[in-house]
Amino acid sequence: KERGKEMAYNFISCDRGQKYLLPPSLLEWLPEGDLTWFILDAVEQMEVEDFYKKHRSDGWGRAAFEPSMMVSLLLYGYCMGERSSRRIEQLCERDIGFRVIAANQRPDHSTIARFRKEHEKELEKLFTEVLKLCAEAGLVKVGIVALDGTKMKAHAALSSNRTQKHIEEEVEKMLEEAASKDAEEDRKFGKDKRGDELPEELRGRQSRLIRLKECKERLEREATEVVASQQRRIDEREAEEAETGRKKRGRKPKKPEEAKNKEAKANITDPESRIMKGRVGYVQGYNGQAVVTEGQIIVAAELTQEENDVQQLDPMVKKAGKNLIEVGVKEEMGVGVADAGYWSEANVKDASGTMPELLIATKKDWKQREAIREQEPPRGRIPDGLSERERMERKLLTKRGKRLYSKRGQMIEAVFGQIKEVRRMSRFIRRGLSACASEWKLMCATHNLLKLFRSGKACWV
Repeated sequence: KERGKEMAYNFISCDRGQKYLLPPSLLEWLPEGDLTWFILDAVEQMEVEDFYKKHRSDGWGRAAFEPSMMVSLLLYGYCMGERSSRRIEQLCERDIGFRVIAANQRPDHSTIARFRKEHEKELEKLFTEVLKLCAEAGLVKVGIVALDGTKMKAHAALSSNRTQKHIEEEVEKMLEEAASKDAEEDRKFGKDKRGDELPEELRGRQSRLIRLKECKERLEREATEVVASQQRRIDEREAEEAETGRKKRGRKPKKPEEAKNKEAKANITDPESRIMKGRVGYVQGYNGQAVVTEGQIIVAAELTQEENDVQQLDPMVKKAGKNLIEVGVKEEMGVGVADAGYWSEANVKDASGTMPELLIATKKDWKQREAIREQEPPRGRIPDGLSERERMERKLLTKRGKRLYSKRGQMIEAVFGQIKEVRRMSRFIRRGLSACASEWKLMCATHNLLKLFRSGKACWV
């Protein structure tokens, strides 16, 4: 007996053999206010002509997927936290949102991956295009901005780091194996004949050998720079001693060759990534920088190999200013807040006239918050003779300084949390600085796109 046939249940029919179970028109598959339609409409507002320039305009050749559709597919995928080209291919068959964007087509994963790789620079420019839409909607308010960096894991393991000595030994071993294979093929096929394709076991080694050589060159270059820097220190010390006629006190600098770090390492999976210390320990990755408004709109995004943030203050603020001008925001940044990673007296002294007023913590964030919470605001005129650090500490303890700095965490930390935790984007899926920089900007662009969607203020809606 079939289940329930003898009972008088009142159930909605579940007939999987029914024709037209879904509406026949794509326009009826999703409600009008769905994110899918928003993404498609947003791409129509963007300047995406650069994506078309790599295709022939005379109609010859094999037909390609429409570039604006591929752009929409990637933007929608990143908004939904889906970045794998194989996963996106699968969703173009199983998920209604992806099917609507792809117009029931199914680009395979290699096509999606190739499009992302071949259009790195064009995809980076989408950040500005999305920011322009946010500006037109009135979401970009820069009276106060927050600057911070977050450590993003590379598509490489921390255990894949090797010292220069280990790399040299591995390169030598692989070259010996290649020479041995060449000699064997010469005996088998003749010296002037090609023979078959390179054996499978050696194909992967060719790309590995290239990466090993990149690592070796980087470590040698860094060692040369250390030696040159140490020699300059020695020369400066000797020149000073010769000028004064007295020997300087303190320990003498090491000899240039002794200053080299023999334990310096490079990653053989992604040679351009670096070992970085994050909140939960060391990671192999990059440093993702962002400048964010009080409304959590990212106005500048860059990726760097430098672990420390201190050198990123001036470039990031300038980049934010340039982006604001490009998208038509006439308001200038009023106050910039940043944690102690950006503090240095040089950063404050060298701040140009175009810089916003800076509020930079001079100690670790939890210590800064504790000081702001427990210490009374200073009163009276600013005493004479204060150092740059003392002046900044005094400014942070004023009522205004406390109020503005307290906004830093909810502005910038929340943005990183939304990207890394909510959308599961804590690790890059590509390798190399250029590829990861493109992906970082795409992550930040889709963050802004989601903010615009949820605000309901898009100009074309």
